[in-house]
Amino acid sequence: MSVRSNPRLGFSFENLMWYFTRISGIAIILLAIFGFFAAFFMDARTVLSVNEWFRWSFFPNPNHVVNTDIPDVTQGWANAYWQIMQMLIVFFGATHGINGLRMIIEDFIGPSWGRLLLRSLLFAFWIFLLIMAVYVILAS
Repeated sequence: MSVRSNPRLGFSFENLMWYFTRISGIAIILLAIFGFFAAFFMDARTVLSVNEWFRWSFFPNPNHVVNTDIPDVTQGWANAYWQIMQMLIVFFGATHGINGLRMIIEDFIGPSWGRLLLRSLLFAFWIFLLIMAVYVILAS
């Protein structure tokens, strides 16, 4: 295991990603709470069980409630508000997680072609995740 050098003063990529990790963690929690209360005010309390209600808070996809007794989910839930909420949660969650994996690669893989290869694969996987998430969100 290699030892990292001391970070430079000022803004660097590592410094920005450190701030992003903290901010994205808070943003995910706030978006989930906001989605929970928005669903509450959209009458989720009368048509959803608690499990389904929490599922909507984290990823309000109309296809998630197929097994419930909601008459027509696409009218009230598949709108621009919920799509933006989903995209924000997916962006913050995926980027937060991928940054954690990047930090593991930085910590445990020495400076070599293997580190560059793994970081490149991780970046490609992150782009793929975001593209597929946006497709699923907009197509449902």
